Amino acid sequence: MIDVMKGVRVLEIAEHTFVPSASAVLADWGADVVKVEHAERGDAMRGLARTGVMNLSQQVHVLNEHSNRGKRSIGVDISKPDGLEVIYKLAATSDVFLTNKLPRVLANLKIDVADIRARNPKIIYVRGTSFGPKGADRDRGGYDMTAFWCRAGSASGATAAEVKGIAPQPGPAYGDSMGGAIIAGGIAAALFKRERTGEPSIVDVSLLGVGAWAMAAAVALSLQMKMPWGPIPMGGHGPGNPLVGVYQTADGRYISLVMLQGFAYWRDFCEHIGRPELAGDSRFDSHEKLMGNGEEARAAIREAFAGATLAEWTQRLATMKGQWAPVQNTLELAADPQVVANGYLARASTKHGIEFDLVASPVQFDEKPTGTSRGPEFNEHGDEILQELGYDWDAIVAMKAAGAVT
Repeated sequence: MIDVMKGVRVLEIAEHTFVPSASAVLADWGADVVKVEHAERGDAMRGLARTGVMNLSQQVHVLNEHSNRGKRSIGVDISKPDGLEVIYKLAATSDVFLTNKLPRVLANLKIDVADIRARNPKIIYVRGTSFGPKGADRDRGGYDMTAFWCRAGSASGATAAEVKGIAPQPGPAYGDSMGGAIIAGGIAAALFKRERTGEPSIVDVSLLGVGAWAMAAAVALSLQMKMPWGPIPMGGHGPGNPLVGVYQTADGRYISLVMLQGFAYWRDFCEHIGRPELAGDSRFDSHEKLMGNGEEARAAIREAFAGATLAEWTQRLATMKGQWAPVQNTLELAADPQVVANGYLARASTKHGIEFDLVASPVQFDEKPTGTSRGPEFNEHGDEILQELGYDWDAIVAMKAAGAVT
């Protein structure tokens, strides 16, 4: 396992994916993450039975595993005085407090910044929200589909002009997972600052802010040109550089070309698609001509790509100098030789030995794949954590009887 966060304890009071996926990354990096769950039902993610058309009621709840890998779980009723005291004791022993509770909920539960810092003045306090900690919407909840995808401009930018409605997110927890990685980076920076200066930070990351960052280049161009970005034509490209675009293969699949210096790659490209005569064609034999006659070149390329399958093109283009990629689905991604070679999938197994694969955390250290481990069962480590805090068995039994802990 990676140990760059060894010795760091994270106290998490959060549900679903956006914020929990951040501490999942830190757990993969070696942090001790204590996940506090609702004393009766646990994290709401545990009860999610379906997402879209994918049935999650299998032997392994992989979405829960994705965002809770490597953690320890304890069930606590924070509304009870003894339960709240457990939280305070955990905070006193932690480096980071991580939550996605709304500001008013944090205040009502007495776990706001001032409450937690009263027990540990040096703790880094991290909030993940939908719309940010300020403004009229600070106390509004949301999901990545609403805050990240739709409100922040990705849905509009990803929807083709010919399509009625909007493009959905390409996968579950799409914005959540990106946002979680950004939170993890923010926590790492705050830990570095505290190590250098002794000063703890309050870290805020919102789905709206992450969504705006994902569209940052488009936003900058929109402000400069005084026009919104998108919708774009189907396929994403019109006339101009014919080596930038998406082309259909004989089996209805697609190849993406992004050779921004089109003419520099033109001869090599023509040889690889079996049309070497196009390189010497008087319509395309200079940069200016290739760009000026881009639609004619594009028609010839469409015809060429339509003559072979995606698998055949993947093999034929392997030695091509220019930049390209097959348009793959998620199963093809998992089997991609580059994914396998770099360890971008990590294997784990449940408590009962059932193996499953997760995408590995996307940062590697010391040229080693970032492994992972299973998520905890609900309250799996409750007694262990309470004993670490100094509670004896009589106290633990009394708190269980009172419903303060599970």
